[in-house]
Amino acid sequence: MKFLRVGPPGAERPVLSDGAGGHVDLRTLTDDIDGAFLASGGPARAAEALAMGTLPPADISGERVGAPIARPGKVVCIGLNYSDHADETDAAHPDEPVVFMKAANTVVGPHDTVLIPHGGVKTDYEIELGVVIGQQARYLPSPEAAADVIAGYVLSNDVTERAFQHERGGTWDKGKSCETFNPLGPWLVTPDETGDPQALGMRLWVNGEQRQNGTTAKMLFGVHHVVWYLSQFMVLEPGDLVNTGTPAGVAFGANDYPYLVDGDVIELEIDGLGRQRQVVGTA
Repeated sequence: MKFLRVGPPGAERPVLSDGAGGHVDLRTLTDDIDGAFLASGGPARAAEALAMGTLPPADISGERVGAPIARPGKVVCIGLNYSDHADETDAAHPDEPVVFMKAANTVVGPHDTVLIPHGGVKTDYEIELGVVIGQQARYLPSPEAAADVIAGYVLSNDVTERAFQHERGGTWDKGKSCETFNPLGPWLVTPDETGDPQALGMRLWVNGEQRQNGTTAKMLFGVHHVVWYLSQFMVLEPGDLVNTGTPAGVAFGANDYPYLVDGDVIELEIDGLGRQRQVVGTA
């Protein structure tokens, strides 16, 4: 199933793809697609209602698409998780996942404007496979157990200000947490429809020039391993987002790609998870 949220920022309504090119309104089941909906078996209830034909149709033509999950409690990110990305930045392959946090209010819609922050001079893009948690994950016993707590997958752009990340001291979080720095969506796609999360092609263009062309098969630590690993250090809650890393081709890499500037257009897609388009502006 593909869940999405449409409408103005802060007033999005929950919608489900009907599998036949249309959409149905979910407001008879839930006010929003959030942690409470996921934890209470909302996706299963939505599937049952869709099969029974009890959900009213929704016309979303011309409407803004918001992030497919509302108000994530936290955004946890994994750095240097693709072998080719680690190589292009001259970084050693890590022995364990590199973990950092990103402010939850960075999450915006898949087509919203990305803003270069005040003082930003090295704003970069990162296409990533996002994992949305559906059940509490606390000390999971094995990577295999992670499959039971994953609600679905999303296309995520982990926008980064490299000057803040590497040149301003401290941890990476400053370069990751500027406003608008996590376009998400368009859909939250359930695992049964996503297929193998380690076999997804991922592509990104800037102004029509392809910069990233990778595959989740090159993750050093796969999705299930990452979720299991994180659960040993923090409690993951329903609605939390985990960004799992980016392949080669970022501006910070060894390819001489320019950083983003005002007016640039970013387009990105992951197999089965949809497509995003952002125009870059200034804060």
